[in-house]
Amino acid sequence: MTLREDDTGVTVHPRQFPTNRGGLCQKGWTAAELLDHPERLTNPLLRDPATGELRPASWDAALDRIVTGIRAIQDDAGPDAVAVFGGGGLTNEKAYALGKFARIGLRTRHIDYNGRFCMSSAAAAGMRAFGIDRGLPFPLADLGRADTLLLVGANPAETMPPLVRWLTEQRRNGGQLIVVDPRVTATARQADLHLQPLPGTDLAVANALLHIALTEGWVDRTYVAERTSGFEAVRRTVAAWWPARAEQLSGVPVADLEATARALGTGGRVIILTARGAEQHAKGVDTVTAYVNLALALGLPGRDGSGYGCLTGQGNGQGGREHGQKADQLPGYRKIDDPAAREHVAEVWGVTADELPGPGVPAYQLLDSLGTPDGPRALLVFGSNPVVSAPRATRIERRLRDLDLLVVADLLLSETAALADVVLPTAQWAEEDGTMTNLEGRVLRRRALRNPPPGVRTDLAIISDLAARLATAETAVIGTAGTGSPGARPEAVAAARFPADPATVFAELRRASAGGAADYAGISWARIDDQDGVYWPCRTEDGPDTPRLFADRFATPDGRARFHSVDHRPAAEEVCATYPLHFTTGRVLTQYQSGTQTRRVPALRRAAPEAFVELHPDLAARLGVDDGDPVRVTSRRGELCAPARLSAGIRPDTVFAPFHYPGAGRANSVTNDAVDPISGMPEFKICAVRVEKA
Repeated sequence: MTLREDDTGVTVHPRQFPTNRGGLCQKGWTAAELLDHPERLTNPLLRDPATGELRPASWDAALDRIVTGIRAIQDDAGPDAVAVFGGGGLTNEKAYALGKFARIGLRTRHIDYNGRFCMSSAAAAGMRAFGIDRGLPFPLADLGRADTLLLVGANPAETMPPLVRWLTEQRRNGGQLIVVDPRVTATARQADLHLQPLPGTDLAVANALLHIALTEGWVDRTYVAERTSGFEAVRRTVAAWWPARAEQLSGVPVADLEATARALGTGGRVIILTARGAEQHAKGVDTVTAYVNLALALGLPGRDGSGYGCLTGQGNGQGGREHGQKADQLPGYRKIDDPAAREHVAEVWGVTADELPGPGVPAYQLLDSLGTPDGPRALLVFGSNPVVSAPRATRIERRLRDLDLLVVADLLLSETAALADVVLPTAQWAEEDGTMTNLEGRVLRRRALRNPPPGVRTDLAIISDLAARLATAETAVIGTAGTGSPGARPEAVAAARFPADPATVFAELRRASAGGAADYAGISWARIDDQDGVYWPCRTEDGPDTPRLFADRFATPDGRARFHSVDHRPAAEEVCATYPLHFTTGRVLTQYQSGTQTRRVPALRRAAPEAFVELHPDLAARLGVDDGDPVRVTSRRGELCAPARLSAGIRPDTVFAPFHYPGAGRANSVTNDAVDPISGMPEFKICAVRVEKA
């Protein structure tokens, strides 16, 4: 989209871009309403120790409070006593700078981000199968040409409406759309076939589909032999998943499993996509891997018009996980425990590899350790609201309250910011330049329409200011290599090391990512403008970018994709007499993430003003609940209260609530904090609950 500003304010105009072709969702159309919102923060806030209230303060007072607190805590308990928590909506430049600031400005290993709750299981599955993690290894337009498109745990009609244009085109071209989802969502209603499994059984469904493909002779054995390894172990595992067994476990009829396998196995151009419904489980990596196995067995990845991919969930869900926000990562999708990666990045940053800390811990483990004897005592939050978005949120809220210092940079007073000792007002998307990377791996430009309001700074400026103040008398910590001024004052060194200008940061990001899996070395802002975006990897300025991956080889040492044998296992928490129902969460059309922004847009708030609990009419009748009655959903961790919404589109053994709302309707008060052992993804999508009329 494009923006225009005149005397009447800022207006949004659609742009004919290859991915959305001028389409915007309601959140996009109304986004400009937040630029001058009356609740927007335009001054730093400091908590008054006498009254406990947040009060306006100067930037000097706020930054001094932060730096004094960080120094005292680190002097007492070491560098790792301070942690950083980022967000998947930050630009590439900000994500890069935040990771760098944590590791050489604060010297802490403790940094992670809310994308751990979003894409981490698909990312881990992609890395171990293909050697690379890019949401779509092909252009989005391929969806419109697919003969068969399988969506697993995805509801783009509500979460990514512009993408639905490609689904409509696919159907118009005679393609078949199959959706796997426990609910009859807006996307499922458009499908030719809807599989409605019990939450937590997607892996069994995938293994059954591969079982059928083997039995019917639809496996591409030439492709498997020439381009993959590890298939035999997978074949032995799926041999036990005959369709009737999968039906008994998942509730998906044998006939539907067979029809799906046939459409996948006999279609010309076939695409399999997963999203949060399959991924947000304590076995999310294995579940995604099962669908990757299915795609590999059918010979899809690297075949023109076919493949496997995953849908991103945040504005920069792809780029935000590539350049150092993750606990175990350095820029360019490098591993922080790889000696060669450490040497390369340390050289760019002007420090030695030994000065870089080691891996941190995944997001939930980090949040759950805050304020504990062995955990961080201070937290800096950029672009996230874990009070609403974290699992077992009541516990995480207590952890945040236990901190000695909580700093939140945000444009509005989120529920997390309301707990902070210091709140820093930040610029919005229309007030700063930068880049984002979409689900195709296409790096895009975001241009500033105007400057931030007086009193508001960009995240990059905040990082630069903090680094300068922290660097006083600590030149050796941040390093002076490459500044050209060995005798420079510490704050000047830090300013050179942490520039506030996004173009300068992007130029350094290019160097830091060079040679990595997500290589941006050949991507410049000018080239992005000329090409409507540039696909990574792009290694040289005059060389090609990479719209399509895997045509000749995979990003593994031997060029072969890896099968991994995975088997169904129960959810971390099963139903019982006390908690007899399954609980799952998700989004609604007019809200987004923790709702900090969308709940303040009048049109969006009117469309979805409060939380609700969706349940089947048969279940409601057993509970004596009518539509609109307040109900209480209780798990072993907490409860939520919200009006009942009756729908025949949900299974009678399952209840659903959106996760956008705070307070009594907070869905994440209920959700399970069990995590995937590989990705660290919490089990948002299933736990055991009881429901009663409130």
